[in-house]
Amino acid sequence: MKSIIRVMGMLLLAGGGLGASAQLSVTGQLRVRSELRDGYGTLETAGSQPAFVTTQRARLTFRYLSSRVIFQTSVQDVRVWGGDASTIDNADGARLSVHEAWAELVLANTEDSSLGHSGIQYLGCRIGRQELVYDDQRLLGNLDWLQQARRHDAMVWKAVQRLWRADLGVAFNQNTDAFNYNGTYYTPDNIAAYVRDSKGDLAPTPAGFVPLVGASGLSAMNGKPSLVAAPGTNGATQNYKSMQFLYIAKRFHGATLSGLLLTDEFGRYKPDSVRDIAGTDTGYIYGWHFNQAGANLRITGGIYLTAPLGPSGRWKLVAGAYYQAGKNPSGTHLAAYTTTMSLTYGGRLFSATAGWDYLSGNNAFSSSTTDHRFDPLYGTPHKFWGYMDYFYAGTGSAAGGLDNPYVKAKYNSRNGRLTTELCYHYFGLAAAQKDQKGGTLDKYLGSEADWITDYSMNRSTTLEAGFCGMAATHSLEYAKGITPGSARLHPGWVYLQLNITPELFKK
Repeated sequence: MKSIIRVMGMLLLAGGGLGASAQLSVTGQLRVRSELRDGYGTLETAGSQPAFVTTQRARLTFRYLSSRVIFQTSVQDVRVWGGDASTIDNADGARLSVHEAWAELVLANTEDSSLGHSGIQYLGCRIGRQELVYDDQRLLGNLDWLQQARRHDAMVWKAVQRLWRADLGVAFNQNTDAFNYNGTYYTPDNIAAYVRDSKGDLAPTPAGFVPLVGASGLSAMNGKPSLVAAPGTNGATQNYKSMQFLYIAKRFHGATLSGLLLTDEFGRYKPDSVRDIAGTDTGYIYGWHFNQAGANLRITGGIYLTAPLGPSGRWKLVAGAYYQAGKNPSGTHLAAYTTTMSLTYGGRLFSATAGWDYLSGNNAFSSSTTDHRFDPLYGTPHKFWGYMDYFYAGTGSAAGGLDNPYVKAKYNSRNGRLTTELCYHYFGLAAAQKDQKGGTLDKYLGSEADWITDYSMNRSTTLEAGFCGMAATHSLEYAKGITPGSARLHPGWVYLQLNITPELFKK
């Protein structure tokens, strides 16, 4: 932390000599969130007790803007209150991380005469660790709800010409730059140094190996690895080896139509086990061996439209459709799709939205070997499919996809300081699933109601409270891999969040 303060001081001193064409700003953020979890993310089994947890994010963002270059770095500390002892042991290591560290080279800009004549309004190239945020963040977003958020190590070319915008991005991941590391093999996970084997003994994690966590990945028949616990959706458990995307948007008559084509590749793996001998015990570590030859290529493409309706412009239509092909991260052939549509009426104080999201899934009665479950890539699922994060978030998604009609109502106070929103989600399976007896499972998973209120205390401080509850069905137990009849079907979640974002310096 001393080094950060020293760098900040140097930047502030340097800011005194900035010219009129350059800007330097330093902003801070402290976001503290306390939660009462009684079924957040997944159903709790009968007899379990609610959990109370407080997390926080502390972030410093340095931004330098000139006519030739834009530079931004965000340093953040994310932690759970009590996650460390009051005196941290030397072996615990550093807890700071770099959320963003990028520079954007301005190659052409008609607004700046010092760059000379240019046939394009703006052309730039952003290089480094950065957030990727496009459209409504359905497929590419910063996932800001999570304290650690989401970012990518990438290079993005950006072009703007009149009402057109085009971004071309590329990313290529590697585990290490060690001298003795050959090839481009990539283990796409944050792997713990040690793992427990089938006998419960602690053992070093084998190289290039992603171990299964818990018993959910073991077949009850033979104790061998099962693809039930294979890498999940929305980048939750497997990072890509490489990614390329092209985003094009056109504005016309108040509307915006955009198209996204994205390809991401994943290192191949195979289910495997490693024997571990600890004293007289002989156990096994189950999981996946990555770094197999070749890669699995996935292709996602589609369009997204936002358009005002009517002469007053108070009505707004949102519609989008995306298709996925190629192979999923597990190497299975992929043919999946998603659609979204909503209609919003926005008044001065009140607004209301009715919408429907549909994400395809796999039919358990089909003999097809093609994967039809749509993966919403690297978006912000918390924003769309219920604030309790039951779908396409850290706890995975239903194999049968998701059918989600919803309605929302929002109130904004006259002074703009108070906002309150009430949401209702109907959750159903998109494709048929089997119950324990092999019959057809009821597609209705449950309903969720969310009440979120924000109050602006001052220019830099916001207080947010959320009250969320769900009425689940036994079908949701199946979708979550929980033994039917063992879970409580009325989970709840309450949180209170304080967000302080002061502007520390601006020159």
